[in-house]
Order: sequence, then structure tokens, then C-alpha cells
Amino acid sequence: MSNAVIDQPPVADRAPRPASLKQARLPRWSTPALAVAALAVGCGIGVVAGLDSRIQWGLIAAVLFIAGTYALAAVVEGSRQAKDRLATSLVWVAFLLAVIPLASLLWETVARGIKVLDGFFLTHSMGTLPDKMPGGGIYHAIIGTLEQVGLATLIAAPIGLLTAVYLVEYGRGRLAKAVTFFVDVMTGIPSIVAGLFVLSVWILILGFGPSGFAGAMALAILMMPVVVRSTEEMLKLVPNELREASLALGVPKWRTILKVVLPTSIGGIATGVMLAIARITGETAPVLLLVWGAKTINNNPFEGAQQSLPLYVYQQWQDGSDAAYDRAWAAALVLIAIVMILNLVARGIARWKAPKTGR
Repeated sequence: MSNAVIDQPPVADRAPRPASLKQARLPRWSTPALAVAALAVGCGIGVVAGLDSRIQWGLIAAVLFIAGTYALAAVVEGSRQAKDRLATSLVWVAFLLAVIPLASLLWETVARGIKVLDGFFLTHSMGTLPDKMPGGGIYHAIIGTLEQVGLATLIAAPIGLLTAVYLVEYGRGRLAKAVTFFVDVMTGIPSIVAGLFVLSVWILILGFGPSGFAGAMALAILMMPVVVRSTEEMLKLVPNELREASLALGVPKWRTILKVVLPTSIGGIATGVMLAIARITGETAPVLLLVWGAKTINNNPFEGAQQSLPLYVYQQWQDGSDAAYDRAWAAALVLIAIVMILNLVARGIARWKAPKTGR
């Protein structure tokens, strides 16, 4: 047997890797540089073309940015990477198109609403003050909003929760399909339709007058399908193994739902309820039909007209005077702050109740 050894060239003599196998890449600063260049060219085109709207300048810059990103990537990185950068640039442009109007709205509301927003404005009502005169406040509107939304939550949250438990844990057959169908239909009901329904039944047929409770019932109708859908999805995320383990120990099904299923999904349920509350806080049409609005403080939501923040904004804006405009912007700013706080509370509850994963 021969001990032949195959000669191999030394490492230094091996052929280097072909340069063509290395993928060329655009530098990291290319994207912001393209964005700045596209913005400058877009503004220049807008000025030369005599376009008065800054929005048109921005749209031209966005088109130039997308086209320039694709063309430059196609030349340097190839067509495959260019398509990827094209999709990424489209996502960024869509994100900016969504954020800019929201940021502009928030900026405009803060700039206009801060003029009269102070302690006096938050702790006083309109009383007998004419809408055209400066002064007054939104204390009565804040009380009305909190009471109406609170009553709506007390009505809608338990009904929505129990409906979702039925659909997920017990619902079978035609009844469950009918409930699911009507929940889907209620999700798309306009708020004015809910207000007209309560108006016809509660005020016209039963003979009760306008009150905060009447508005709360309409808000509860709008809130229920949101609670049902969010709770239903959270209950479906609970692993079946937890249910089966509890049932295998001889625990009744109702106790399994109460002690295992609901505590596991309580974070998501609470988040859904908070988001539903934020959704109905800004409704105006049902309140306009059923609550009517009042210039003085009414702490009793079951009797007499009552004010709310969305209706206050509408009525002040309808007046048309400068003082009423300032009050409307300030009330809108307070309403946005309340909705923002509710969303932050929902996120905090979701993070607090999120499952903890060990390392």
C-alpha cells in the first residue's frame, strides 16, 4: 500500500475570493441623504410650478424619494435588493402620511386650546354667562362625561363579558351563530342610530325626559360589541391545556372559567374594556339627542338635561364667537387628554397583567 500524499497548494497560494461574489451595499447615510435631497427637490418643484399647498410639495418629495431609492438601489445593489428597499420606502412614506395629520391635529389643538385652559376653566361651569362673552368653564361637562361613560361601562362591560364567555365556552348551534351575527352587525351601527333607538323607546314611548342615563344607554349599545369582540379574542388565547387540567381534577366548568380562564386573560379583557371606553368618550350624536346639554352643573344623571365634553365642544363651536371658539378648543384638548390617559391606562394594565416568562 502506497502512502501517496496529495499535494495541496499553501494557503497563501490559494486563489482569492472573486470580487463579484461580494454584494455591494449602499451606505447607511444614503437613505436620510436621499430623503433630504427629495425634500429639497420637491420644494423647488413646488416653488417653480407655483403650487401654494405645502402638502403638494410633500407628496412630490415622497414620490421622488421612492423613485430615487429604487433607482439607486437597482444600480448599486441589484434588482432584488431594490425591490426590498422599494417596499421599505413605501412603508415609511405611508407611516409619515398617517402620523403627520395626527401630529398636526394635536399641535393645532394644543396651540389653540391652551389660551383659556387654566384652573378656573376646569373648576367652573358656564352658569348664566352668555356664550359670546369670555369666561366660564367645563366643570359641568367633565362631570357629565364621567357619569355618562361610567354608567355606560357598568351596563356594557358585564353584558359584553358574559356574552363573550358564552360564545367561547358554551356557544354551539344556531343561537351562538345568531349572537355572533348580531354582535357583528352592532359593531357597524352608526352612533346616531343607537341614539334614535333609545330616543324612540325611552323618551317617546316610555315618556322619560332627557337625562345622562338616556345617553349612557346609547353609549352602552355602542360599547357592547367592542367589549364582546375583544374579550372573545382574549378568551380564545387561553390554552386549552389549562381548562383540561382543571376539569381533570374534578373542578366544575363554571368554576374553571371563574378561577382559571378569566384570571389568565384578565389583562387583555381590561385592556379591551378601556379601549371601548375611550371609543365612546368622544361620541356626540347620542348625547345631542338624549342629554340635550346644560349650562349649569347637574350631578344627577337620572333626571334633567346634562352636559358632556363632546356636546360642549359642538355647542361652543356652533355659537361662532371668538370666546366660544377658545372654549371649544380648550374642551377638545381636555377630551383628547382624557382619551390619551385611558389608552395609557389600558397599556399599563396589559403590561402589568402580561404573562411573565422566566429565563
